[in-house]
Amino acid sequence: MSEGPRKPKYSATRRLQLKSKLLKKAASLLVAENEEKKREKERAMNESFPPLKMSGLSTQELQDLCKELHRKIDVVDDVRYDMDGKVSKNEKEIQTLNQKMTELKGGKRPTLKRVKKTTDDMLGACTDNSKFMKSDFKANLKTVKKEEEKREEVTDWRKNVEAMSGMEGRKKLFDAGQ
Repeated sequence: MSEGPRKPKYSATRRLQLKSKLLKKAASLLVAENEEKKREKERAMNESFPPLKMSGLSTQELQDLCKELHRKIDVVDDVRYDMDGKVSKNEKEIQTLNQKMTELKGGKRPTLKRVKKTTDDMLGACTDNSKFMKSDFKANLKTVKKEEEKREEVTDWRKNVEAMSGMEGRKKLFDAGQ
């Protein structure tokens, strides 16, 4: 079935040519999209704010126009302030929810590195001079003396009971305690 390595459908030069054409097309589409957004923004601005006609107005009419514009600006500022409050509230809520999610996940766990297994390799990782100096860790350990516990010989319990019965047995226990 498989007759060796597969040959690509297109040669490397053809693939490079297709890739460059795709990139040029994407760049031209991006430029056209940006121009369309700019035109849409200008159209929306012209609809919302028609150009002012101030020629031929008296001083009183200009003052009334200024007062009306100031009222509109105040309304827009109030709306903007309210929107900023809502946005900051939503951002705080999003931040707290993200924190809760990370707490539930347990946070990111760091990737563990492989540990070198021999003592010489561990020394080599710590210092560069260890290549020349090999040490035996077991030689540096303290020796611990084991104390042997005094063990009583296990004998027949009946003989022991008979020996400890009466006043003589209690005297032996009293003497052994001192």
